Amino acid sequence: MLALAGFMEGHQAQAFPSFGSERTGAPVVAFARLSPKEIRLREPVLEPDVVLVQDRTLLDSVDVFAGLKPEGYVLINSSRSPEELGLGELVERLPAGHVLTVPATHYALEKIGRPLPGAAMLAGFAAMTGMMKLESVQAAYNAKFSGRVAQANADVAELAFRAVKSSLGEEHA
Repeated sequence: MLALAGFMEGHQAQAFPSFGSERTGAPVVAFARLSPKEIRLREPVLEPDVVLVQDRTLLDSVDVFAGLKPEGYVLINSSRSPEELGLGELVERLPAGHVLTVPATHYALEKIGRPLPGAAMLAGFAAMTGMMKLESVQAAYNAKFSGRVAQANADVAELAFRAVKSSLGEEHA
């Protein structure tokens, strides 16, 4: 959905998951690239600009911040603050406002009725980085889904977008 939303804004986009041979339920890593120019790389992203963590339990089992650039962004699906999650050192290392949390699963349960945090995480990414507009996130979900499902994801996206903007001390878009 990130690649689709980026494409809708005129970016070249590439997205691919990386599955290991581990057991069912093992952590999955997915990569996405957005660029104004053609993307020729096809390998995993080793030095990400942004890390989105949909399951905060990964913080205890996987080095999700490996290779993160010094000006990088981190958004974690949690109702707890980064400091409460034990990420005070990361908060200090990155620029102000570059490590945030958003209660993505909570918003999804409220609006969709299922624990599907994707729309909230994508909208939080958009709000945090300014790399895309809320409307592009919503349009991506409208392109993939219809009716109540599309509207529920649009509502989730708006809640998360506004929450992240509020965390940054910015006016709601």
